[in-house]
Amino acid sequence: MRDKRMTEDEVVSRLRSGMTIGVGGWGSRRKPMSLIRAILRSDLKDLTVVTFGGPDVGLLCAAGKVRKLVFGFVSLDTIPLDPHFRRARQTGAIEVAEFDEGMLQLGLYAASIRMPFLPTRVGLGSLVLDANPDLRMVANPYGKGEFVAMPALHLDVALVHMNRADAAGNAQYLGPDPYFDDLFCAAAEQAYVSCERIVDTEELTRHAHPSTVRISRMYVTGVVEAPNGAHFTSCVPDYGRDEAFQRRYVEAAADPASWSAFVREFLSGDEADYQRAVAALAAPAAKES
Repeated sequence: MRDKRMTEDEVVSRLRSGMTIGVGGWGSRRKPMSLIRAILRSDLKDLTVVTFGGPDVGLLCAAGKVRKLVFGFVSLDTIPLDPHFRRARQTGAIEVAEFDEGMLQLGLYAASIRMPFLPTRVGLGSLVLDANPDLRMVANPYGKGEFVAMPALHLDVALVHMNRADAAGNAQYLGPDPYFDDLFCAAAEQAYVSCERIVDTEELTRHAHPSTVRISRMYVTGVVEAPNGAHFTSCVPDYGRDEAFQRRYVEAAADPASWSAFVREFLSGDEADYQRAVAALAAPAAKES
């Protein structure tokens, strides 16, 4: 099996402005944040981002990287809305295509099986059709009725974060939910997996069921070992969401000067600088406990 290990910056060097990039995870859970931070350090722009969004969306919007957002929601889970996303949406700084969560899943699935669309009842009788006037209806060829034709969401690139992976790209989740990271990878021309730890292939199933190896190496272009790489989102069971840091992020977003200070402290260096800054914040609390 080919060794596909890379760094975050090597992944981003393969991306281009104008690409459609799918970001895995769910809200403020298991987001590939070290890869998002690498994009922030790059000159990429005019991206179309497809995601069940969280701070990945907020950070990319704050940095002016997003042209269009295709999403089911954007939430920080314990905080309902990401403030940078809210501002970008309200000011019209980005184009948006907002779908029902199930429709987004179907769009990724259609792309993964190379279908142009899939019919669904999801969206019928809702404002989804009004918000997306380009959606079409299809007649039932076997009987009465019409269905929404959810178009395939083809991705140039998928970025996901998993708990473990081997060097070939077989990737494993160990938390309560796989989310739709496998669909993001299958729907993309290139897929990059960051993970908490790269292990030998046999280690993936030594203490876990084979079904937890959710992503096959056949879909994966590169693998990045990124300990704490989902911070400040959760990566259960390795760690939970850093609620204190998430509040700090939201509070900083409320004021341009505060946000500039946040960027200088946490986002002006490389990933190692970010992790050192985060560890320094946690050190006083650890001493007190």
